[in-house]
Amino acid sequence: MIRRVVFVTLFIVASAVAQAPKGVEIRKSLVRITATSQEPDYKVPWNPGTMSVGVGAGFVIDGDRIMTNAHVVSNARFIVVEKEDDPQHYPATVQFIGHDCDLAVLRVLDKGFFQNTRPLSPGGIPAIESPVSVYGYPIGGDRLSVTRGIISRIDFQTYTHSGIDSHLAVQIDAAINPGNSGGPVMQDGKVVGVAFQGYSGDVAQNVGYMIPTPVIRRFLKDISNGRYDGYVDLSLTYFKLVNPAERHALGLADDEQGVMVSSVSSAGCSFGVLQQGDVLLTIDNLPIASDGFVQLDGERVEMPEIVERKFKGDKVKFDIWREKAKQTVEIQLSGNWPYLIQANRYDSPPRFVLFGGLVFQPLSKNFMDAYQVEDMRLRYFYNFFVTDEIYKTHPEVIVLSNILPDPVNAYLADLRFQIVDDINDKKIRTLEDMATAFSQKSDSYVIHFVGSTRPAVLERSAVEQARDRILGNYNVQKEQYVESGLKK
Repeated sequence: MIRRVVFVTLFIVASAVAQAPKGVEIRKSLVRITATSQEPDYKVPWNPGTMSVGVGAGFVIDGDRIMTNAHVVSNARFIVVEKEDDPQHYPATVQFIGHDCDLAVLRVLDKGFFQNTRPLSPGGIPAIESPVSVYGYPIGGDRLSVTRGIISRIDFQTYTHSGIDSHLAVQIDAAINPGNSGGPVMQDGKVVGVAFQGYSGDVAQNVGYMIPTPVIRRFLKDISNGRYDGYVDLSLTYFKLVNPAERHALGLADDEQGVMVSSVSSAGCSFGVLQQGDVLLTIDNLPIASDGFVQLDGERVEMPEIVERKFKGDKVKFDIWREKAKQTVEIQLSGNWPYLIQANRYDSPPRFVLFGGLVFQPLSKNFMDAYQVEDMRLRYFYNFFVTDEIYKTHPEVIVLSNILPDPVNAYLADLRFQIVDDINDKKIRTLEDMATAFSQKSDSYVIHFVGSTRPAVLERSAVEQARDRILGNYNVQKEQYVESGLKK
């Protein structure tokens, strides 16, 4: 079953009684955000993209800053903010943005904006069945809306903005309307979440989600040194050890403790420390149950939540069971760059190289979404890029994505969506390699593709003669954008 998830501000049909205590005026904290964005065009990567205008919510936090969702201001070219009872529009800029956690912090250029505002501070995780108040703007509304809802679930959910990252999320029993995101969810005068996504109405009714304070606090701490490093990852998979026979075969006690490592990514921080078949018994001295949960702050949470709260360079300690003996290991945490191939990309133009009317682009989620590719080999490289460690030989998978028809590239249409292997016998591992290969002087360029015996051959003299013709015929303003896409 396909679940469709949409970005929303939560509007909850119920009581009009605000949850904030007396003396707290949320209207002095709430911000209306209008962002003019430019969506990149992956099918015509040299085009600047289409313009759109969206409205979202945000709220004032300490340090004369505004917090909102990343998806409210992604790909933004111009941002203005408004506050209640003030007709002026104030230009703002994105100071920090975390696409993996869908949070952003804005700065307002005019410091006078923060006069008569009141910063909000984060609270704790609200209890199940406790009421919360959601502040934002209804669809098309210019005035503050206050509604209430009930906390119904706390667990890990995929954050739709990145499309791949999963973090703690809090479900609210609420009627959902597409509209403004980024508004604060309040309980007892404290921010307990940021409204950010929910299911479309044809999938589920009265289900919405907010980003809880552990994620908010982590984001704010991460940016406190002047940069955002993003989330770390153990870069491994594991399975539960609830079967007594499995436990006995491993020599484990029958105490329902531990999970078994099934794979370790060679590009991740666990590689060389943990290995397939290890049983993880404890994490930072917290026992790991056979279902992968640990007790944290009085609650049972999934083991990754321990790592979720750590930062790049931090360490995590495991007691493990290896070859029927107990060991203690320590891992210095980092991210895992190959995972980014399946994450939505924002705030940068599509990367490409155009040569002789042939358009080459690196494989990415944006690419796959734009072209809706059915080629089985290309889908394999995309779907198994991490698990089959394709990144070892192809740190970037360079694809012949399009052909601008011209006599210089006649009869090459059948090679579209082929994966580049080498050019003039030089392996192509990145888009930079592709640009370098075409910059080398040669009478001809022989391009071989993965799994194909048929090359594409371009003569340098013919390419040079066709260059201006192709650029003019197809209104191409730029022939390449190769800024490095690898974030190690």
